[in-house]
Amino acid sequence: MLAQTLSVVAPVFVLIGIGYALARLNILNLAVSEALGHFVYVVAIPVLIFRTLINADLSGGLPLSLWASYFLGVAVAWTLGALVIRKGFGRDARAGAIGGISAAFANTVLVGMPLSFAVYGDEGLVPVLLIVSIHLAVMTVLMAIAMERAAAIDRGDPTPPLKQMVTGAVKSLFKNPIIVTIVIAFAWRQTGLDLPGIAADVLSRIASTALPLALLSLGMSLVLYGVRGNIVPGFLLSVIKILIMPAVVFTASVYLFQLPPLWATAATITAACPTGINAYIFANRYGTGHAMSANAITMTTLVAIVSTSLWIWFLDVWFQAL
Repeated sequence: MLAQTLSVVAPVFVLIGIGYALARLNILNLAVSEALGHFVYVVAIPVLIFRTLINADLSGGLPLSLWASYFLGVAVAWTLGALVIRKGFGRDARAGAIGGISAAFANTVLVGMPLSFAVYGDEGLVPVLLIVSIHLAVMTVLMAIAMERAAAIDRGDPTPPLKQMVTGAVKSLFKNPIIVTIVIAFAWRQTGLDLPGIAADVLSRIASTALPLALLSLGMSLVLYGVRGNIVPGFLLSVIKILIMPAVVFTASVYLFQLPPLWATAATITAACPTGINAYIFANRYGTGHAMSANAITMTTLVAIVSTSLWIWFLDVWFQAL
């Protein structure tokens, strides 16, 4: 059973490896990597999200239990990551915030979506997209608030007003293509209209490129990160990310909110995904935690083929035994 799971999961990470090799061997230079990543983020993934959301069965209403299960895991992982860096290693408040982000921000788009689709098909993609539909917005606001508060603490200044921090973060969301696409998709659903045949075919063709290109793009981007100093903090954050966070999400979704098996599985697998590159982006923006965030991204991605396979195997065994 585990070998079968590995055989299903392996192609996802082989594509990441191919992307890494193309960039590392300079077959495709980093300019191509940046252009590919931009296409995936601005065009291919939004088209996939739009096509899936307008056709998804959302008759059950807002998936509050799904969101609550997932973000409970986020809260626990973020708190542990921040405490490990702040208290365990005596770093400043900004580094503690980066630790929390590195432990809690999953790569839901570049890994979570391809992985769930590979294992469970379109049905498995729907709950992941429902998480994605609020994940980036919620996490962006939380990260902006956490980093602004931490920067004020490190400078010894008063914490900026909450309204000011939230307003700045929300403004940036309206420029994000994924957020814009989600809003458009739900607006389209309200019209009750079907896409014209030609439009649906074109969108389908573009959407079919999204997941493989996303994986190649992620692999190429890993060349920029690698493993640097602060290996122990990065390792501990990785353990929180790929072990503790999905365990919390699994427990909450199964015992606390009693989600359907497929939704509980999708939420847990999404939580088990590697750290997203946003952790490094925020570290770079605020000038701290570069090494540990890069290490968390690299380490969690390198072991993900094994860790996610083990989670999928565990979840299959668990729900088959019920």
